[in-house]
Amino acid sequence: MKTIIKSFIILIITGVFMTACSDDFLDINVDPKAANFEQVQVEYFINASIIGAQMNPHDAERAFVLYWKTAGRQHRQNGALALGSYNDGWSNDYYNSLSGWLKNANLAIQVAEEKIEEGVALPYTENLMHIARIWRAYLMSEFADNFGPMPIGGFRGSNPEFSDLQTVYYHMLDELGDAVNSIDTGVSLPGEIGRFDQAYGFDFNNWIKYANSMRMRLAMRLSEVDPDKARSEFEAAAAGDLILEFDESFKIQEGGGWDDLTAVMSREWNAQLLSATLNNLYIGLGGIPSEVQLPATFHDHIKPEGYMGVRYEDHFGVVTNDPSAGFWFDGLHYSIDPRAYQAFIIPGWFDNPNFSDYPSWTNDARNVERSLLGADDEVMVTINGTGTWNAASLGNWGDKAPRNQAAFYIGTTPRLSQQFRQAGSERIFFANWETYFLIAEGAVRGWNVPMDGQTAYENGITASLGYWGVSQFAGDYLQSESYNRAGTSVSWNHTAEPPSEVAMNYVDGYTLNEGTWNMSYPVNHLYQNGAVRNDHLTKVITQKYLAQLPYLPLEAWNDHRRLGLPFFENPSVELPLVNLPDLTAGTAMESRVRFFPQRLRYPSGLERSNPAGYQQAVGFLEGPDEVLTPLWWAKKP
Repeated sequence: MKTIIKSFIILIITGVFMTACSDDFLDINVDPKAANFEQVQVEYFINASIIGAQMNPHDAERAFVLYWKTAGRQHRQNGALALGSYNDGWSNDYYNSLSGWLKNANLAIQVAEEKIEEGVALPYTENLMHIARIWRAYLMSEFADNFGPMPIGGFRGSNPEFSDLQTVYYHMLDELGDAVNSIDTGVSLPGEIGRFDQAYGFDFNNWIKYANSMRMRLAMRLSEVDPDKARSEFEAAAAGDLILEFDESFKIQEGGGWDDLTAVMSREWNAQLLSATLNNLYIGLGGIPSEVQLPATFHDHIKPEGYMGVRYEDHFGVVTNDPSAGFWFDGLHYSIDPRAYQAFIIPGWFDNPNFSDYPSWTNDARNVERSLLGADDEVMVTINGTGTWNAASLGNWGDKAPRNQAAFYIGTTPRLSQQFRQAGSERIFFANWETYFLIAEGAVRGWNVPMDGQTAYENGITASLGYWGVSQFAGDYLQSESYNRAGTSVSWNHTAEPPSEVAMNYVDGYTLNEGTWNMSYPVNHLYQNGAVRNDHLTKVITQKYLAQLPYLPLEAWNDHRRLGLPFFENPSVELPLVNLPDLTAGTAMESRVRFFPQRLRYPSGLERSNPAGYQQAVGFLEGPDEVLTPLWWAKKP
């Protein structure tokens, strides 16, 4: 116990808990540097770990925004991870912070164990220990799903040995199951202790629901590589209490400023533009007309059904399997998923309370006029982005990029709602819709689950629509047989495949002639060899992906690595992408594992500080320490 007390005193002196809770340990009317045996409490370490993992702006920008949201295609970020690259500085920063969160979780468990052993534990100490174990399992999954092999017994102050991912996952699943079985819900908790748990206030029943739901998430991660284990763990978790209501979700209130509770997407210089992936999934999905979603001031901007847009093939990247590539949509789509206009605000909609004027030190967000330039850099056409809806593909557009001043500009592109860019929202770690979509996937696989697949699927969609405030469209949405641009519809009972292509009206931007464009639905070779676009699993993962925006980009990336779903378009390759060497003009219409980032490289600091552990980790990867090396549970090339 003396070792733990020493560690605790050092943490107090260095200010670890000063930012964890404004009135936590310092409420005690004693000198905090003179902490004694009784004063070292488990909840302090849990509090520090959970709040730290909510991420301060420095960590959030690097891990949450530039890594997870980029890899999960929750926004358009044309660089770094999306194109196969990485930044060692970002990785070092995130790795070090994550290690600190894990250390605090471990300290919580160690303190509890020693208090119990020495007979000085409070009646609720053991329950808090099991809560710390549940939280530690989440942090371990975050580490494992980013980097890969990790030390199960690490983050205790010495260089540990690394374990392969199968061992890590088995350990996390065991921990979650045992922790749930060990919590005594009959134990009472002093009211003031709840303030040290920003998520649940140490409500034991909610922690059990979170643990079971997370156990289902981690079990499903093994579905393609270890199906028997995945099924047995999933079914055991699904038989317990689960997160089924939004109020039971694991979420943390976000604040402003610059501390661990600051909103994770608050940095003004990150544009948070609508991605082509999201756009192709949104358009037409659910069949809800834009006219019933928008105020009358935008009705004149709505285009007829079956309209493709204005074709500018010399100004957009077109060497890609993005079905929308080469077009500027000069208005609003006839129908679109009702969450789209809530999540991303139409350019020029300045009186929308969620319009984001970031960066506030420029007028870029309110400048809606941009130009397409000719070969001699003269203005060929001036575009007004007001009331338009566009999302440019990633990639290397060659000399087309500098001649297109509209496609990448924040004033002419839908951007993330301001409600997520400032204090006021809650960062979600696990929501009720994910529980339902996991159950729906389990049902599709024939596993024993607490409800049938259609019920779970529709409950997940209804929960998501409720979160976005568009529940009034749920009835029509759930019955819709309208395909999005990936060839997927909403209705559970509608599994007919779309035609290979559909005739659309369009305008040639250079001649202004009207014509017919045969839009081809993309072929996703990562799933069922490209033969299926509208089966039950594709529907489930498409809806899960849309529901996870914007707080669960890591899970969106995880599902795509695991299943190849939903459809992610390839970056356009007018010129080669050096970090995606397999993606060429000749392969651009295919979908391959090596076209998408698979993991984060271990930071250089690990190799320097623990060379033996680093070599162990790389050995377990079954491939080089590179961005394109798939993890154990993911699809392989």
